[in-house]
Amino acid sequence: MTYLMLKYVHLLSMVVLFGVGLGSAFYKWSADRGNNLAQIAATNRTVVLADWIFTTPTVIIQPVSGILLANAAGFSLHSPWISTSLLLYAFVGACWIPVVWLQIRMRDISLAAGQKNADLPDLYWRYARLWFWLGVPAFVTMLGIVYLMVFKSIPGVK
Repeated sequence: MTYLMLKYVHLLSMVVLFGVGLGSAFYKWSADRGNNLAQIAATNRTVVLADWIFTTPTVIIQPVSGILLANAAGFSLHSPWISTSLLLYAFVGACWIPVVWLQIRMRDISLAAGQKNADLPDLYWRYARLWFWLGVPAFVTMLGIVYLMVFKSIPGVK
């Protein structure tokens, strides 16, 4: 694969990862605020599906294509901006893994409540708060990773 094609794949997967993550978070958060059980259940089902179809492949493509790009461009993987990017990416992953579990649980809880024509239990709302608060540092960290990807430097570090 040529350098430019590799760069294209890396950028495209970053856009998909960031865009699907932000879009899914917005739609799920909005559905939860609307307090319409049918909409909440449908949105949870779609968010879980989007994670499997879009997010999971890009989570794999990003570091693989990034490392290949760094090697092709002659950058050391030990340079501050790359090693920091990889550490931040691991942090985002540490937030994302429980988020995926929470999304699956919230999907199942909301579907079960819909089948029983019952209100969502308190557990659902505890999971929703935890899901939200895991997403905040992950989102901010992704902004930092994109910054490092574009500028290839850490402000104040040579």
